[in-house]
Amino acid sequence: MAETDHAALLNGMSKGFDEAMGFTYTRATLEEVSAELTVGPVHRQQYGLVHGGVHSGLIEVLCSAGAAMNAMARGQGGAVGLENHTSFLRAVREGKLSATARPVTRGRRSQVWEAEVRDDEDRIVATGRVRLLNLEKGEASVVGEKRA
Repeated sequence: MAETDHAALLNGMSKGFDEAMGFTYTRATLEEVSAELTVGPVHRQQYGLVHGGVHSGLIEVLCSAGAAMNAMARGQGGAVGLENHTSFLRAVREGKLSATARPVTRGRRSQVWEAEVRDDEDRIVATGRVRLLNLEKGEASVVGEKRA
């Protein structure tokens, strides 16, 4: 049985950071979430390189989307990031970046996802690992707060 791809749904919900950075989801299943972006002036720091925050943000967005889809598939309310460890391996100045995130572990209360960011020559430019907390329905998205 083919896995449902939610990329079009996520692209239709794009706002905030995703929209500002120009992320486009290319695949979004329970097993893998991928996106791409074309590097532009908004992505570069003052030395002309893609800012590390863009890599970290892309990794977190993909890992969070995958974890949230998995949590919701089991009847939970979503997932929020607790840690993001990103390593920068190669400088990028232009072109297209593509990234893919996959689960390492998907537990009842937490998940760990890993992602790679590649340049348009298919070289790994950044890697990351994100640990996330699964939220129960009605639980606030800010750790420590409860919804009314």
